[in-house]
Amino acid sequence: MVFDLILKQLMILKMTKTMWTKKLLILTSISCLAFFSSCDVLNQVSQVSNLTKCDFRLESVQQLNLAGVNVQNVKKMSDLNMFDAANLASAVASQKFPLDFTLNIEAKNPNTATAGMTKIDWILLIDDIEMTRGILDQQVTIPANNGIAMIPVKMHVDLQKALSGKSADAIINFGMNLAGTGNKPTRFTVQMKPTITVSGIPITYPGYLNVKTEYSGK
Repeated sequence: MVFDLILKQLMILKMTKTMWTKKLLILTSISCLAFFSSCDVLNQVSQVSNLTKCDFRLESVQQLNLAGVNVQNVKKMSDLNMFDAANLASAVASQKFPLDFTLNIEAKNPNTATAGMTKIDWILLIDDIEMTRGILDQQVTIPANNGIAMIPVKMHVDLQKALSGKSADAIINFGMNLAGTGNKPTRFTVQMKPTITVSGIPITYPGYLNVKTEYSGK
């Protein structure tokens, strides 16, 4: 009788110990998750602060295509072969002048820690005329200690619409002289507004940054 009672108490004690062990494991797991989540949030907040000190410039323009014709290194109509000239003549007849290209934006981070962003709202201007606007919805990480990140942005411009009222010849000439020496987009300006998401909440840079071919030197 006494032996049975002792055995029962030992079993209760063992069950209690097991329950506390499970609870401790659960509490430890929750604490670890909270710790790592907190670290992640702090890291994201740090990236927001670091982003405000980053500098940007337009590094190059590539894959310039006007109405399906590669005009990357074309300065005038006589530079075109007969096939490409015929395609542009067809564009003149249809009054459709789509311009497609990739604009490479270079970001430099002077901070001792990584900077980043999750989205960029941008406005493209050429010769101070607004051409188009869009959103780059992707994660960008800029390494620390003057690290460089290249941000390629694919852009599409309806030149017929953007240069409304201009003649077909003026539009074609406009599209042929966009890449400067070394593919420098000297006539381009990009107004960009970066966003970074912290703990599921988007934090957007106040105002737009004017980005040209040289760093602002801030």
